[in-house]
Amino acid sequence: MEFTPSDTSSPGAPQPAPGPRRPWVVGVSGASGTPFAASVLRALLAAGEAVDLVVSRASRLTLLDETGIAFRDAYWQADLRQWLARGADGSPETFRVTEAELARVRYWPAGDLAAGPSSGSYPAKGMLIVPASTACVAGVALGLSKDLLQRTASVTLKERRPLVVAVRETPLSGPTLKQLVALDEAGAVVLPASPAFYAGATHIQDLVDFVAGRALDAAGVPHGLYRRWEGELGRASREEGPGVR
Repeated sequence: MEFTPSDTSSPGAPQPAPGPRRPWVVGVSGASGTPFAASVLRALLAAGEAVDLVVSRASRLTLLDETGIAFRDAYWQADLRQWLARGADGSPETFRVTEAELARVRYWPAGDLAAGPSSGSYPAKGMLIVPASTACVAGVALGLSKDLLQRTASVTLKERRPLVVAVRETPLSGPTLKQLVALDEAGAVVLPASPAFYAGATHIQDLVDFVAGRALDAAGVPHGLYRRWEGELGRASREEGPGVR
């Protein structure tokens, strides 16, 4: 089946709710898996959500390595547009990104510890760290707050807001497993970036979108990124693709 990307700019796409801005914070750490972050960001914007974006210093290197995109503070909107338009297979301009969607994104440099999300009084809905490296997991579990990403995660936990940690590493060491347990006990959702195949994936984008969709499920954000299990064996082999695009 030929892959057909979602068009998040359709006339029926959800519109931002009126009232004070309450964003989801998306933190991108240095683990491999920048397409997961792009899928989460696209889906949040397609759902009409506002987004605050924090890109760690290490993740810039990963993004450059995986996509060739240099994410720059001074040109973040242009770089973000290029990133979100890119498919998981590396194809440019796979997805359409509108000005209205980009207008709902606020970018905070990772070194800005005075940024809005660093305070519990900042009106955020919650946070998704996608992907989360083991260094990021350790920093959040230990409460180090060495940069804005870790500080925002600590704030999210102390304010009892949803925190989804999409850890991307294999195998996992004993110390990391203990830190993941600590995050779970603190109230975070630990979500390994592990795609499933029952949704009938036919393209690498389908596998990426499954992980992104499960992260959004954990946050309670509606989406149509993958076909849900309905208790019917063999459905994936009889139908083409996830069937929800």
